[in-house]
Amino acid sequence: MDIVVERSAEGVMTIALNRPEKKNAITAAMYQTMADALADAQEDAAVRAILIRGGAQVFSAGNDLEDFMKSPPSGEDAPVLQFLRRISRAEKPIVASVVGVAVGIGTTLLLHCDLVYAAESATFSLPFSQLGLCPEAASSLLLPRIAGYPLAAEKLLLGEAFDAQEAHRMGIVNRLLPAGEVDAFAYAQALKLTALPAASLRVTKALMKRANGQEIADRMKEEIVHFGKMLLAPEAREAMMAFFQKRKPDFRQFG
Repeated sequence: MDIVVERSAEGVMTIALNRPEKKNAITAAMYQTMADALADAQEDAAVRAILIRGGAQVFSAGNDLEDFMKSPPSGEDAPVLQFLRRISRAEKPIVASVVGVAVGIGTTLLLHCDLVYAAESATFSLPFSQLGLCPEAASSLLLPRIAGYPLAAEKLLLGEAFDAQEAHRMGIVNRLLPAGEVDAFAYAQALKLTALPAASLRVTKALMKRANGQEIADRMKEEIVHFGKMLLAPEAREAMMAFFQKRKPDFRQFG
């Protein structure tokens, strides 16, 4: 299974990306499974905290571009949009464990998690501009607020990879640990949350997030309109062809 969902007796739902042969690149079917799991977590009183993790070598290489081009998101019910709505509106605390690379949505989904722990060797990137696209998951709103405009502009405009130490300085990551310790530490933090009063956590999270809630929803809608148009534009086609042909794209031909 490309997504493994497990529930512990203590009340942790773990959503694990499990497609190592494709570096945990996310397909529409995987988004649907994760969206459904988050919906189940919301309704299940036995689930008191959610843990999202990748594998021992990689968190996620972002969207599976081949699957993405075959089935681009269209309409409010697109699996990726369902997933983004549910992770951004989740009432229960979400912990993330990041080992290896976190590309595109592999990084932007972290902006909606409450606690993020990463390996000291992890790397992050937001290569939307390099693909002829624009940010998603309200990252154009959240990243400048978390990291400040200059750093957010550098990451979103250039799209270059950055290391875990910089992700920590930017405020994307709470704490860095040796790669072999991240999953266990993140799970232990999730367990701590399950032992606390659920109502207290729910209200505290809601109070912290309330000011941004409608803005996030509005920004996601605005981003996806631009994203959909840009996905059909010549720049994105050139970027995708270059990716599959293993060459450098040439954007100089476009105005």
